[in-house]
Amino acid sequence: MRYLVLIFISLLFISATTMKGKYITKNGKVSFYSDAPLEKIEAKNNQLNAAIDANSGEVFFKVLIKSFIFEKALMQEHFNENYMESDQFPTATYKGTITNLKDIDFSKAGKQEAEVDGKLTIHGVTKDVKTKGTINIIKDGISIYVKFKIQIKDYDIKIPGAVAGKIAEEVEITVDADLKNMVK
Repeated sequence: MRYLVLIFISLLFISATTMKGKYITKNGKVSFYSDAPLEKIEAKNNQLNAAIDANSGEVFFKVLIKSFIFEKALMQEHFNENYMESDQFPTATYKGTITNLKDIDFSKAGKQEAEVDGKLTIHGVTKDVKTKGTINIIKDGISIYVKFKIQIKDYDIKIPGAVAGKIAEEVEITVDADLKNMVK
């Protein structure tokens, strides 16, 4: 019996050690904005899944496309059916690495600049994306903020001829999320 208790305590210790420095959320915010002659297009999504490993610098984001909310219901319908084809391509993901990990002190409260290099997959197309953002070390986790731009043609998103030239070719994406430390 004593042997089983020692094994259990050892497993708990190993589990806690391997989880240290891992941050997650299931309700991060991601939004996009485009300013075009026809109209400004903006959508928000509060269901971003995100994980960051402070030990390895690995970063992962995943968002359900149908969870983007628009001001106009018709715009949301067109976005999902005509542009993003969200039944066929239900998620967007980003998998990357913090390239300046050695410059970030996860034990020191406050904002620090992070450089991330990874792969963004939207509409079934994967492209390299390098960007800079902010990691704010807070009491029980981290807060992240990043803003970057993509070209919609790079992700094989087709614009119908009737509105070509009236919809922006570039979209600004913003990620803003609070991630909790998996070990308290």
